[in-house]
Amino acid sequence: MAQVVLTERVHEDFDRIFDHLFEFSPDTAADRIAAIVEALGVLERSPLIGRPAEGGLRELVIATGRYGYLALYRYVTELDIAFVLAVRAQREAGYRNL
Repeated sequence: MAQVVLTERVHEDFDRIFDHLFEFSPDTAADRIAAIVEALGVLERSPLIGRPAEGGLRELVIATGRYGYLALYRYVTELDIAFVLAVRAQREAGYRNL
């Protein structure tokens, strides 16, 4: 079973996403972040499930109800670790600061 490591950058992404969600739906913002984190767990069992992205990276599509998110990650086979590098809403244009 692969290990999933969230980079510091991902924690910043979660803060940004939470702030946006809290503005419009304060009662569900924390649950939505928890659903994204839970969905990342699929990488433990299937680290190559995400679609190929540029530079040898992969992108996991995450659906949480009617909203979608994307997680950019790199799976290092030799270490059996999936490093999650960034998370964004599907409606956002690109990953920030990458």
